Amino acid sequence: MTQNGLSAKPNEGNMSTQATILIVPGLRDHVCDHWQTLLAAKLPKVRSVAPLEHDKLSCAARVDAIERTLADIEGPVIIVAHSAGTMMVAHWAQRATRPIQGALLATPSDMETPMPAGYPTVDQLDSNGWLPIPRSKLPFPSLLAASSNDPLSRLERARALAEAWGSRFVELGTVGHLNPASGFGEWPRAEELIRELS
Repeated sequence: MTQNGLSAKPNEGNMSTQATILIVPGLRDHVCDHWQTLLAAKLPKVRSVAPLEHDKLSCAARVDAIERTLADIEGPVIIVAHSAGTMMVAHWAQRATRPIQGALLATPSDMETPMPAGYPTVDQLDSNGWLPIPRSKLPFPSLLAASSNDPLSRLERARALAEAWGSRFVELGTVGHLNPASGFGEWPRAEELIRELS
């Protein structure tokens, strides 16, 4: 992958889509052994929302970063978001004017409910513009993939978000928060779900 997030590699996997995949990571940004980072390394057309240098907890700054990245992409786009990245997409969609082919929203963080130690508090998230969680129907097709044992969101909360956003709900089973701490690593099902949006 090049420095600006564009990949010039030929298609190395079974992915077959004309769309550019836009990776939207959570608040921890890009983690080298995270499935999003590993997926981006395999895809022929991919961009990633770059980590912020300042205002890392600002929802508005995160939404602006998505907008800036999209402005440099021509043609169809499929968004692949994880954790707080799904909330960034939900907030961005409130003002979106650009058509999006689809979005894979994996294990959203429930920012309205206290999260484990080490994560921002509900008050911190509220003061940085994350709350309330948008509940308008998304203006593009989406799949919301949720875990039944996610420490950052109960399954019923994720299901309610899928219903509000008009997303097809996909229950993944016991995959934790679908991050390296939960054993992921590679997540091959991401490619399958992206193909469903292609």
